[in-house]
Amino acid sequence: MIKKIALGLLSVSLLSSCVSRRLYNELNGQYETAVQENDRLSDELETLSGDRSTLEKEREKLQAQLAQLEEERNQLNAEISAAQGTLSTLTNSYSSLEKSSAEALKAEAERLNKLKSELQERSNRVAELEGKIAAQESHMKGLKDKLSRALNNFEGKGLTIEHKNGKVYVSMENKLLFKSGSWAVNPEGKNAVDALGKVLADNPDISVLIEGHTDNDKILGSLGGGIENNWDLSTKRATSIVNLLAENNKIDKKNLTAAGRSEYAPLASNSTTEGKSKNRRIEVILSPKLDEISKMLNDL
Repeated sequence: MIKKIALGLLSVSLLSSCVSRRLYNELNGQYETAVQENDRLSDELETLSGDRSTLEKEREKLQAQLAQLEEERNQLNAEISAAQGTLSTLTNSYSSLEKSSAEALKAEAERLNKLKSELQERSNRVAELEGKIAAQESHMKGLKDKLSRALNNFEGKGLTIEHKNGKVYVSMENKLLFKSGSWAVNPEGKNAVDALGKVLADNPDISVLIEGHTDNDKILGSLGGGIENNWDLSTKRATSIVNLLAENNKIDKKNLTAAGRSEYAPLASNSTTEGKSKNRRIEVILSPKLDEISKMLNDL
């Protein structure tokens, strides 16, 4: 543009002689205006160049930030993808665990219900067993009371009755039953055994064990019937009592058992006369039949 103005001025100078002063002034004014416009445009160009440099730097900064954001975005996408994979795995695991837990809980509930049912059934059997034991204990106590009344006339004559350990023990010293060295029951002893038999006849569910006991005095020589020691004598005496009880037709003979204990279950010391007297005795041990209770115990 400046070149154009210069050419214009040159043309003006060549033609100055041909144009008017007014035209010259107009062209000169245009020239000055053009110079000013050029200066202004140069300043704007310089300003724009600075702005462009600033914008370039800002662009480079923004591009760097964009690159960093893209990297962070890619990293986040990778983390999200991994998290989604983990979530999917956990969801599957939870579903599997939930299914397994439900099955396990169902199985455990069924097992507990079965145990509860078995426990209730066993508790019922225990209660029934306790009831039978209590009934037997009450029955044995009643039996002891009946025997005490039936044998009341013989108490104080070497006869005692005791209820312990679920059994009734009738102890009769030999002075009530036998003469020394004999196994034949004397008349008063027969009366005591008959009274005992009447009570036993009314209780067919009772097992009767008759034990013969002696002191530790040795048998010298040979007694009638070939008795040579205390084993033989204690057994003979127990058998004599069994035979007397067996005379009562109401007593079931299967309930009777005779046993000789000789001198080996003493009640007192054999070092005194009184002790020897206590040890020479017949023990009648009355026991309830425990077959049903034993079966119930085995079934528990």
